Amino acid sequence: MSLDAQQAKHVAHVLTEALPYIRRFRGATVVIKYGGNAMTDAALKSGFARDIALMKLVGFNPVVVHGGGPQIGELLTRLGKKTRFVRGMRVTDNETMDVVEMVLGGLVNKEIVNLINRHGGRAVGLTGKDGGLITARKLQAEQADADLGFVGEVAHIDPAIVRRLKLDDFIPVIAPIGVGADGRSYNINADLVAGEMAAVLAAEKLMLLTNTAGVLDAKGQLLTGLEPGQVHELIADGTIAGGMLPKIRCALDAVAGGVRAAHIVDGRVANAVLLELFTDAGVGTLIRGDHSDADRA
Repeated sequence: MSLDAQQAKHVAHVLTEALPYIRRFRGATVVIKYGGNAMTDAALKSGFARDIALMKLVGFNPVVVHGGGPQIGELLTRLGKKTRFVRGMRVTDNETMDVVEMVLGGLVNKEIVNLINRHGGRAVGLTGKDGGLITARKLQAEQADADLGFVGEVAHIDPAIVRRLKLDDFIPVIAPIGVGADGRSYNINADLVAGEMAAVLAAEKLMLLTNTAGVLDAKGQLLTGLEPGQVHELIADGTIAGGMLPKIRCALDAVAGGVRAAHIVDGRVANAVLLELFTDAGVGTLIRGDHSDADRA
């Protein structure tokens, strides 16, 4: 189907706007936390995979860290296993951990890998147990009488296997499962893994896909181009609260650890990753590191 003059003009504008960003960030590592609606809507899943393949094609080095909470919950329900949450964290006993490994390390991870490969990428699926990638420690609940079971946090990341895949032009797709000193598997929050991974890899960017537009002011307007000091002020005055706080803290930790910019991106928007990377307006909230001269991109 041929384009009319107006459509052709729009396509030319999009390509022209993207070119400076492609030039500027060619060769850069971008860690993307993939979750929310983008993981459950068929069209968004396909679009995300295509975006990741395109990023690699134009010279970026994407590293995908994915969640899978809804998929875990669905399988637990089908198995008749009840789930209990403490402060938003799934209490994970032995049986639940088996399901977590099956879903995150198997079903979800391989679906993402397959979709990226179908769109022309070369993706490889990993869990944190592969190549000693993620060493975990048990996460202690804030409530003294609440044992979260096999819920962990990152103790150490050894990025050797990720760097090896980068050299061979593969796209790592990582399930956030770590192994403890006791040899047991631990389920780790995917945002936290992505943030730690971005810092260890000295990534140019950390992108957190979520089900919100980003950080909003008191009038509901999207805020972007924020410095860490401004973010702390927004937390102090209550503008940033509730479910956004963990993502914001993850973003702040990443930029404090050397990542040049963190982005909280609306994963409900088609092609959200490309729009945030390659357009002046973007579709989310950009948080600059203190050491960064990053503009909208």
